[in-house]
Amino acid sequence: MTSSPSEPTGLRERKKARTRAAIQRHALRLFHEQGYSATTVDQIAAAAEISPSTFFRYFPTKEATVLYDPFDPVLIEAALAQPPELSPAAALRATAQTIRTQIAAEDWERERERQVLVFREPELRTAVMDKFAEGIDLLAGLAARRTGRAADDFEVRNWAGAVVGVVMAAFAGAAADPGADTLVILDEALAHLEAGLPL
Repeated sequence: MTSSPSEPTGLRERKKARTRAAIQRHALRLFHEQGYSATTVDQIAAAAEISPSTFFRYFPTKEATVLYDPFDPVLIEAALAQPPELSPAAALRATAQTIRTQIAAEDWERERERQVLVFREPELRTAVMDKFAEGIDLLAGLAARRTGRAADDFEVRNWAGAVVGVVMAAFAGAAADPGADTLVILDEALAHLEAGLPL
């Protein structure tokens, strides 16, 4: 489908991103209010003032509204923009501090609610393992671009897997602590990784 003159591709993509964000926002609110299992796609669609068929154009399943991480592209873009002399791990730590100033507090609170839901709901916990596997590919690509090495390089993928491991541990710990600051815990996890994971 081509863009019309009155709706350039950039505008159309922004509108789609806003609709996707609205659907996820209403889904998370309903999951919080009435429970994940008790909430239906029809209820989410009604809350977002869209049809169920429109819902499925943005998310293939109910669980996808929780597993979708809108900040992944922001994180990668910010990490790639860090000074080239920083190691990949140091670039990720600097990125966490950079995005703290770029993302509104209410957006981070919603992201924290999403993470808590993922780690508390058994069926979502299982599904998120596939997302973390995708994260290895994402991080390997980031490391490759920052180091000039291949994304399928053995050491690059090992590093990406280690990052995913510490991120999983950090997020699981943050989900269990209502007062936790996810970005602080993430920074501590990456600092431990950067130090070689000493015990």
